Amino acid sequence: MKKILAKNLLLISVVALFVSGCAVLQTISNVSRLKYKIGSTTNYQLAGVDVKNKKSIKDFNAMEVLKLSGGLLKGSLPLTFTLNVEAKNPNDGIGGYPATDIKLTNFPWRLFVNDKEVVSGELREPLTVPGRGEATIIPLQIQFDIAKSFKEKSIDDILGLVLQAAGAGGSTSNLKLKAQPTIGTPIGNIKYPEEITIVDKTFN
Repeated sequence: MKKILAKNLLLISVVALFVSGCAVLQTISNVSRLKYKIGSTTNYQLAGVDVKNKKSIKDFNAMEVLKLSGGLLKGSLPLTFTLNVEAKNPNDGIGGYPATDIKLTNFPWRLFVNDKEVVSGELREPLTVPGRGEATIIPLQIQFDIAKSFKEKSIDDILGLVLQAAGAGGSTSNLKLKAQPTIGTPIGNIKYPEEITIVDKTFN
């Protein structure tokens, strides 16, 4: 009787480990399908000058250019904007994958402009990306002094950088984000093993 009981307990343990292992693999598989890209940039303010609706340097009036040029001479042009990262969770229950919401518990990031790191940050609070196959916006509040980051640039160069980052030409191609997300799951937090690179146009 004791031998039969021991065998049954061993069998139950093996099955439990197998089921647990499958659950872990499924969870990791679901997490790995989460994709990101830079969606848009909004709410641009350069040293208090609104960049909204400006498509070229010619759209800045004389007073704005004078103010910005004065700021550059003093070595300070604070730039603030919202970087809207799109996170797409394709775990919507179609194609053999169970519908699964994914929770971002941490999202440490570093922002690069023209391949130069200018600022870093973190999520203000955890965010859930629903398993609907649709993109969820991760709004990152960006603030740094572009005059200090690009000391060698002229005012025209600075405005060109800002306009490109604002998507004036239809793309924010001079922006690049590196992030190392941590995902909350039923089996515990899963941290990406290394940083991922996020750009516009294409989900990575």
